[in-house]
Amino acid sequence: MALPAVITEQQPEISLEVSTPQQILRWAVETYGTGLTIATAFGAEGCALLAMLADIDPSVRVFNLDTGYQFPETLALRERIQERYGLTIELIQPDETVEQMEARLGGPIYHKQPDVCCRLRKLEPLRKALVGYTAWISGIRRNQTEVRADAEMAEWDDRFGLWKIHPLANWSRDDVWAYIRANDVPYNPLHDQGYPSIGCWPCTQPVQEGDSERAGRWVGFNKMECGLHTRYKGPEGL
Repeated sequence: MALPAVITEQQPEISLEVSTPQQILRWAVETYGTGLTIATAFGAEGCALLAMLADIDPSVRVFNLDTGYQFPETLALRERIQERYGLTIELIQPDETVEQMEARLGGPIYHKQPDVCCRLRKLEPLRKALVGYTAWISGIRRNQTEVRADAEMAEWDDRFGLWKIHPLANWSRDDVWAYIRANDVPYNPLHDQGYPSIGCWPCTQPVQEGDSERAGRWVGFNKMECGLHTRYKGPEGL
């Protein structure tokens, strides 16, 4: 599918690859309008994007996949960001509460079937959250994992049937933190406690200096992604 033309005030057409994240966000707002939404897990990248978006169009729908297993610090950060930037961040929750799911499945499954847990708590809620939208924004970066290494700034998302925008795809971790510090962007205090990547509390651990950013995710499993950003369907529909 052809990507819509990139229109800006400065020039009639530009390449997203050489655009700033702010230019890409503005382009997305102008191109997709009310069909645009942004998902955030309140990682450093997501916080930076929300700070940028608040200056461009704070009316864009923002949502968080509230799995029921998020850290208290993550949920508290949502309140801080809403207050700071005047955003409304919707919590998208699975059909079942954690208690209902664990009762049905005989207890927690994150320690033995993390793919199934991610599907029930993240992928299925995301699919419903994206219904009716034509594009969604994500904060992934190419140098986070091999799966994300070939992410384009804007690409068709076959899994969910809409365009997917990655304004920070070619940024480094240092770029993100330089922006956060320069603009005093609120961030999760767990980052200062050895958590470079923060997901659900049962599946996230602090890492040692020199480890990869996502080394603390799903420790003990051959798993680096929850499934939201993969381009194929593997076991358990991920």
